[in-house]
Amino acid sequence: MPHSILQPVVVLVLWSMVMWAWLYATRLPAMVRAKTKLDPTQPREVMLGGLPPRVRWKADNYNHLMEQPTLFYATALTLALVGHGDGLNLGLAWAYVALRVTHSLIQALINVIPLRFAVFMAASGVLVVLAVRAAIAVFPV
Repeated sequence: MPHSILQPVVVLVLWSMVMWAWLYATRLPAMVRAKTKLDPTQPREVMLGGLPPRVRWKADNYNHLMEQPTLFYATALTLALVGHGDGLNLGLAWAYVALRVTHSLIQALINVIPLRFAVFMAASGVLVVLAVRAAIAVFPV
């Protein structure tokens, strides 16, 4: 069904909420241990800069999930609206979600930057193909 592409959209939204919960489950205890002073006059980096990197990685990844995936959401919704949310497009959408979840796990757990970058580039490539296919669907020749 053309609206099947909404399934990977919802899964990525739910995954973003998992990362949101994970970031606070690690950040709040770390802030208490570090006796972090909440000062609205200080830049965020100064206030939270004393937290361990393993704690900051989760927040960094959550922020990343608010960036490029917004293009995925727009593309997938477009494909669903024009009735092209199945077949190869659906497979590409699931591949994008799988790669973004993999990217999250790499960044949140081990943060090996070359590996993380390779997964990011693979996801970006999938998104480019999906966006081009959406453009072809919206602007037929």
